Order: sequence, then structure tokens, then C-alpha cells
Amino acid sequence: MVVFSKTLASQIALFAFLFSGTTEAAPWPAHSKHATHRLRTFGKRGTQVESYFPKSTFKTFGIDGFDDPDSSASSSPGFADSTASGKQTWSLNEASMKFVRSQLSLNSTNLGWKSGYSHKLAKFAYIKQTHDGIPFANAVANVAYNKDNKVISFGSSFVDTKTIAPSTPSLTWASVVPQVEESLGATYNNHTPSLEYFVQSDGSVALTHVLQFQNKEEGTWVQAFVCAHSGKVVSVTDFVAHASYKALPIQDEVFTDGVQLLKDPENLSSSPFGWHSDGTDNTTNTFGNNVAAFKGTSSQNLKFTDESADGLTFDFTYDDSNDPTDPTNLNAARVNGFFVINTMHDIAYKYGFTEEAFNFQFNNFGKGGQDNDGVLLSVQDASGTNNANFATPPDGQSGVCRMFIWDLTTPRRDGAMENDIVVHEMTHGITNRLTGGGTGQCLQTTEAAGMGEGWSDAMAEWVQQDSAEVKDFVMGQYVTNKPQGIRSFPYSTDPKVNPLRFSDVGKLNEVHNIGEVWANMLHNVYAALVQERGFSADFRTNPDTEEGNVVFMRLFMDSLALQPCNPTFVSARDAWIQADANRFNGANKCTLFKAFASRGLGLNAKEDFVDDTTVPAGC
Repeated sequence: MVVFSKTLASQIALFAFLFSGTTEAAPWPAHSKHATHRLRTFGKRGTQVESYFPKSTFKTFGIDGFDDPDSSASSSPGFADSTASGKQTWSLNEASMKFVRSQLSLNSTNLGWKSGYSHKLAKFAYIKQTHDGIPFANAVANVAYNKDNKVISFGSSFVDTKTIAPSTPSLTWASVVPQVEESLGATYNNHTPSLEYFVQSDGSVALTHVLQFQNKEEGTWVQAFVCAHSGKVVSVTDFVAHASYKALPIQDEVFTDGVQLLKDPENLSSSPFGWHSDGTDNTTNTFGNNVAAFKGTSSQNLKFTDESADGLTFDFTYDDSNDPTDPTNLNAARVNGFFVINTMHDIAYKYGFTEEAFNFQFNNFGKGGQDNDGVLLSVQDASGTNNANFATPPDGQSGVCRMFIWDLTTPRRDGAMENDIVVHEMTHGITNRLTGGGTGQCLQTTEAAGMGEGWSDAMAEWVQQDSAEVKDFVMGQYVTNKPQGIRSFPYSTDPKVNPLRFSDVGKLNEVHNIGEVWANMLHNVYAALVQERGFSADFRTNPDTEEGNVVFMRLFMDSLALQPCNPTFVSARDAWIQADANRFNGANKCTLFKAFASRGLGLNAKEDFVDDTTVPAGC
């Protein structure tokens, strides 16, 4: 048996690498900067960086879409491929570039192709703003088309460039590294630097060196935008989504539901060579093409769980009367984490999170996207307790999931043995990759990051709902040993059980609290769709039916690709409505609007967090 050879063996070398000036920011009114800013504190020095993200505009065009005559055909060189008959074919790249130029009155010298992909019902393009050939980091446009190549949505955070820094740096990137390392309390990780423009809140545009920094002990991983003329840290992208929470079958939530020995759980249509092969090389431990689950912090001391003498059988029974660090418990935790993240890979793949849609795989089998970015799952990670997190760098760099031990009980408990926590973390990777075209940079404002937490809770719930009876859902029961879990309220359609509404967002500043509002809205959307359309028992493996729980996940995933960079509650809702128009011809429009409106996000809701219960005429 070959444990590590060739392609998979080479991934081990990545692990040593991946685990290897204060700016002023004033307080702001409760919600005035939710959609454009994010304040973070870094390092032992407490360096604060207030990052700015231009507000996105977002338009949707309904069932019929917008037929743009300027982008349907062109005589421009390179616009389209030619068929054997000489007839030109439609090009996503050129059609999108032309559409953005026409909508924003720009010329081709100010635009660049970022990324794009297609599936049978829609096409998605992401266009970057440029100046002197240098891209803007926080200015992106996204265009989506239906199967007839008509525009169904358009988002943009492009900015004015009247006050822009010279395009030639005064400082080299290497010269700014030491001061940034000291300021952020992290070390430059040798990822290739780039030069990008970054618009600031006063309208000026800085030229920045873009560098990645990590602190393996604290579990931080950031991308810093450092002014190439002054050396000031202009902004920081935090790749890590923290879950501040106060193998099981995937449908079970907590360890006490009972573990089972599950035979051949992989979905070969999502993972064609199974979970222990990249198509060339095979493994006999918790290392595969989609995820590597281990205990350790560097390539020298990574420990995987090995198969039994009978072959690919990982039969380790977790005993929570013993400490998580008990050798058998550690093996069981690695196996359960490996199982859950692989299962989520396979489910999300069926619903559209594929190679060309920027998913996580070491080998993409030539199907698009970037290779060498399977999930690295560190169980019982030493960088924290009573928590978990997921770092989502751009497509082509591995997502890193860290699961911690929880010390709220005696004996302590392992977060990797609570499925809802693992699913929550993996969903951060999905939402950060699908929003904005695979950059990992488009859920960074306070409001967008809050919705990121909400999507993660909603996915954890969706996976574990098991019948047409939509039950209230509680996060984090096992690790806290509390039936109420770690959220403020159970997720519920009953306002007496969960009273959260759109207007509550304006009173909140912490992303997990904001996420609870969004997750409960999605719980209400889910319940309404299941009540209207019924429940499919094989929803985790068959996305091609029209029961309510299947429709919910179709719209969940489609809307992520449609919505703009750093969406708001309003634009995210609009993306759900447009996703339904595109995939289901608007069949669920009224059901969706009524559910959103029931929690204050009605048709006339604005981004001032005032409740509105209006629904469209005819609903």
C-alpha cells in the first residue's frame, strides 16, 4: 500500500509553510458603517485597523433577464471563438467586459478579467477595475447571465479615481515587511506579493503592496494592504472566520446521538476516486483529495489516523468520560472531522460548489479552478479553546479549519465531535469562495461577515433537518452541555421563541449576533418552502427534485454567486429572489418574500434597518 507518493505526498510540504504602524479608528454609530467598514484588532500590541469597502450597487433583472444588444455579438478581435462555419460564438469574458463598460461608462483600459464560470442554468463573471494595468483590491463588478445569455444580475463596487497615487512604488514590499510583522503580531508567509490599488473612505486611492501574514500559535491569517508610498497598513483582509460558540452520521448533530460505523459514505459523482485518492495516488489514513485531518502544527509532527489492519476501516470509538486527548478519542476526532468535511464537500459539489466554482481540492482533474487547495483540518488545535475557525484564502490556497477542545465541562469535550460546529466552519469556506469569484475577500464588512455567520448556522441546520416537521434548531449543545446551546435563541418560526427581526441588526455590532438575525430569517424561509413544497429525504445526494428543502439549498448556493461583493441583507435577499427567477421561473417569489417580510425584510426594506413587512402585489 502506498501511503504518500507523488502528488498527495507533495502536499505534506505545504503544511510547514501554512502553519509556519497602528492606525486610528474612531467609534461609529451603531450601524452607520455596517455595510462599508470593519474594525479589527491584531497582535499583542492591540493594533486596530479599520478596513473600508466601497458600497456595492446591485441590480436584478427578473425572469426574462436583460437583453443587452451590445454584448450579444461583436466584431471586436478576440470577442468570440469561431465555429467551423466561421460563425462567432458568445464569450462570457468579452460579453461581460462590454456590459460593464457600457453600464459604468468606462473604457477597456480600466477593466480586467478576474474570474468566471458556468453551469447549465447560469454563467457568472467577475471583472476588476484597473489603473495603469494595476487592479483594485476592493473594487469588483459581477455579472450573471441565464441560459439564454441574458443578464440576470449586476453588482459593482467600482470607484472614482480622481485622487489616485502614482503607480510606481516608493517603497519595496520587502522593506515594509518587518514593521507590518511587528504591528500585526504575525509573520510574512512567503506567499507571492502583488501590487494593487485600494480605495480609502475619503475617496483617495492608495497604491498598496499585498502581503500575507500568519501567526500559527494564535491561528491568525491575514492579507495586509500596505501603502507602497508611506508604509502604512491601509486595510486587512482576515481570511479566518471565527465561530464564537458559548462520526456521527451527517444528519446527527451531537456526539450523544450515537456514532455509527458508516460504510462507503463517499459520493462518487462528487469525489470520483473516493476520499483516499487523487486519481493517481492512494492513502490509508485521514488524508485525501478533499481534506487532510491531523493533529500537529508543522510538517514534522503532523499525525494522521491510519486505517485498521483490515483495510480502509477507521473504527475508533469516542468515550467522552475520558479526556479528548486520550489516544482513541484523538483518532475518533480526526476520523469524524475527516468524514464531516468530506461529506460537506460532496453535498456542496452536488449543489454547484465545483472545481470551476472555486471549491477545495488538491487535484481538480482538469475541471477548472485552481488545484492544491484541499481543506487542512487541524483537530485539538493548540491555538485556542472553546471555539473553532476557518481560514479562506483565494482559490489555489488551502482552506484551514481549526477545531478546538472545549473546557466548559469535566471531562473536556472535543468540538470535532459536534457535527453542527464542523459544518458551520466548512460553510465559511463555501460562502467566502462563492461570493465574489473565489477571492475569499468579499464577506469582510461587519454586515457581510455577520451574514457569513448566519449562512454557516443555516447550513448546519439544513443538513440535520430530517423530516417535513421543521423543528427549532439549537447550535452548540454538546460542547457546552447546555440544551439552549450558544446562540441567544433557538432558530424558530415562532416569534415568542425567537423574536429577532431586521431592525435588530441596527442595534448590533458583533458579527455572530448579526448572523443570528440572518440565520433565523433563513430558518423562516426554509420552513415556508418545506410547508409549500414538501420534504425530500434524499436531499443530501439528489439536488434535482423540487421539494422545499432541495429548493432552499439550490437558492442558498445560487444566490451566493449572484450577490455582490460585501452584500447587505437587502442585496442578499434580492439575490435569493433572482436565483428563484432564474432556476424556478419565479415559482417561489411570494413564498420567499412573505418569509423575509415576516421578519422585517420586506419589499420596501432599506439599508437603514427599519422593519418593513410589505410584499409584492399579487402575493
